[in-house]
Amino acid sequence: MKKTIAFYIASLAKGGAQRVILNLSQSLRDKGYRVVLVTTYIAETEYDLPDGVERILSDITPKEETTNRVKNFYRRYQKLRNIWKDTKPDCIISFIGKNNFMAILTAFGLHIPVLTSVRGEPKEEYYNTLTRVLSKTLMGLSTGLILQTRDAKAYFPKWIQKKAVILDNPLNPHFIGEYYTGPREKKIVTVGRVDENKNQKLLIDAFAKIAAEVPEYTLVIHGDGESLPDLQTYLDQKEDWRSRVIFTGAITDVKERLQTAKLFVLPSNTEGMPNSLMEALALGVPAVSTDCPCGGPKELMEGKENGILVPVGDVDAMAAAIKTILEDESLWETYSKNAYKLCQELHPDKVNGQWEEYILMKCR
Repeated sequence: MKKTIAFYIASLAKGGAQRVILNLSQSLRDKGYRVVLVTTYIAETEYDLPDGVERILSDITPKEETTNRVKNFYRRYQKLRNIWKDTKPDCIISFIGKNNFMAILTAFGLHIPVLTSVRGEPKEEYYNTLTRVLSKTLMGLSTGLILQTRDAKAYFPKWIQKKAVILDNPLNPHFIGEYYTGPREKKIVTVGRVDENKNQKLLIDAFAKIAAEVPEYTLVIHGDGESLPDLQTYLDQKEDWRSRVIFTGAITDVKERLQTAKLFVLPSNTEGMPNSLMEALALGVPAVSTDCPCGGPKELMEGKENGILVPVGDVDAMAAAIKTILEDESLWETYSKNAYKLCQELHPDKVNGQWEEYILMKCR
């Protein structure tokens, strides 16, 4: 009989970690495992749940909530612990921040292996003194720790590093396909939430420096977020090239928008393993990316000749890198073909198999 695998995360709100969980859930379910997905709550906008995957909510109801924070925490603790007792998973896999602490605490003494996973920059995921102390002590009680980059692993003390493994994100199956040989539009694109961390302002400033030298190109910013109005106001203050910067808002046809572009740019201050960069590269789109912590872009690009890494916040380096790739067609061809190799390196069948192998090794 196949094992029961439980995933634990706050919600299925649209984000990189949630996509990884859902891709893994679908893969494991297709192989006959029982998959239980435990979330604290239901977000306003979420991904669809794969067929056959069970979902359980762990938060207390309004009727169960009191004015006493300690009592509320205990009730949440007890409710999640009872979920583990009732579902009897052979393994619990928790994702992100305090969820990892909660999984460890609620499963303590139940003899259920807990695999914790840090998906972003650890110093941001554990953002204050208390959570950083807990991340470097309590996480040691987990059966295993799943990370995305070498830099993230270096955050933890040596005794916890011994429990850690680096596993890739599986590429979304939608982005698997033959190398695109059709026409590429003269567009520089980025995809992501429009906020301070994604730092689309850096990209706009870099484009401003070279706009006159690449007059046929437009900059297209796909995404929505709290910084969008400020960016639009900022752009209105610029010269005549501002009409060549296009904000599309959130989009659903990401593959179609990316594969016809000439260049993808990731200007972020921090990233875990950026799915948008993975997907662009797998479609054969060369990239310029900040070499941001915790090292996701570096893992995808360093030494692979598929684009150029630049320092975080360095507008001159970003502008120069964009110009270099756009003006050298031979270099673009090399980067494009090397980028497409990621399609097989991160093929979901391959990566999901690696996750399954690790999970089974740690299961009770």
